[in-house]
Amino acid sequence: VGNYKRTVKRIDDGHRLCNDLMNCIHERARIEKGYAQQLTEWAKRWKQLVEKGPQYGTVERAWCAFMSEAEKVSELHLEVKGSLMNEDFEKIKNWQKEAFHKQMMGGFKETKEAEDGFRKAQKPWAKKLKEVQQAVIKYIANSLVLYPQTKEKYEKSLKELDNATPQYMENMEQVFEQCQQFEEKRLRFFREVLLEVQKHLDLSNVASYKNIYRELEQNIKTADAVEDLRWFRANQGPGMSMNWPQFEEWSADLNRTLSRREKKKASDGVTLTGINQMGDQVSQPNKHSSSLSVQSNTMQSVQSSYNPFEDEEDTGSTVSEKEDNKIKNVSSYEKNQSYPTDWSDEESNNPFSSTDANGDTNPFDEDTPPAMEVRVRALYDYEGQEQDELSFKAGDELTKMENEDEQGWCKGRLDNGQVGLYPANYVEPIQ
Repeated sequence: VGNYKRTVKRIDDGHRLCNDLMNCIHERARIEKGYAQQLTEWAKRWKQLVEKGPQYGTVERAWCAFMSEAEKVSELHLEVKGSLMNEDFEKIKNWQKEAFHKQMMGGFKETKEAEDGFRKAQKPWAKKLKEVQQAVIKYIANSLVLYPQTKEKYEKSLKELDNATPQYMENMEQVFEQCQQFEEKRLRFFREVLLEVQKHLDLSNVASYKNIYRELEQNIKTADAVEDLRWFRANQGPGMSMNWPQFEEWSADLNRTLSRREKKKASDGVTLTGINQMGDQVSQPNKHSSSLSVQSNTMQSVQSSYNPFEDEEDTGSTVSEKEDNKIKNVSSYEKNQSYPTDWSDEESNNPFSSTDANGDTNPFDEDTPPAMEVRVRALYDYEGQEQDELSFKAGDELTKMENEDEQGWCKGRLDNGQVGLYPANYVEPIQ
């Protein structure tokens, strides 16, 4: 008696299992969405880094193909998330609502019906069982005094119980089969839903998914080292268009242009370290910077002669003015680098020198225009690794003071006044 309660409890468990399955699918959908977002962010970040980096040609396109693959796979995983939530999750929710009906007093209608059915089927037999138990007690207690009467009553009760047992079994099994049918519907429904979830998660059977990696493989195989080297030679090497020095007639406009170029080159290239008025004595070179000794009489002869490429307004800024019998020490530009006395871009006729007689740059050099301060915004977080590097967070604004150098670094200033270097591809101009 009462063993049917486990069957009744299974109905309540079915409702709870529907909730568990919905939670399971919902968590997987969140994972699919998060993965899709991470793929998109990864593709966006690395696409910018590769495009702004030194890689070029077909290998660059093959590299960027991985970012395109990530974006397409991200879209597929978003579709998976949508299928899980809009189809599978909603299907379970609707089935649960149709299969289980809540009561005003709590619990489910299906649970109460099953419990009432079992109780009704068991009630007659349980009543007779109770009579048998009472007869047994009386039989044992009065066996010495009223043995014949108690024995007869005990045997009669037991016989009636045996006669009621088949009907009891039939009624109980009928209610049990109803519960079995209800549980069978739930189990078959769960199996159907799980198969649909499997189809939604299995991207290997999606035609567009296969095409993504087929296209990725083709893009990688199109990378051609020979073609990239040929392109670099034609655009950045000996195959690029040359600008050789040619004779040009002097004019007033050219005079001003060349004068300004000479002044700019002098200020950028060398720095005067000292002028010693010691007659014909030779001064000792500074041990911390290499020096280039120039005899004063040579400098005087150059200064005393008329220079057609010198503006009158610039004559006051010459290196020396009418200093006779003096030795000038001119140091190298910044980093204690030693140069031989016969080295000069201006005295050499090498077509590959950094500056030719016309003031034009070497065809192999990239002419970098003077930098202007520009406000930029950080795209990513950066933590300076050296003392001369800046640290900032994504979204911070700073001022770019110099253009990007050959190593990919820019000089900038934070709003707190700190000046230092930072990766050029970590920021973007503020529109």
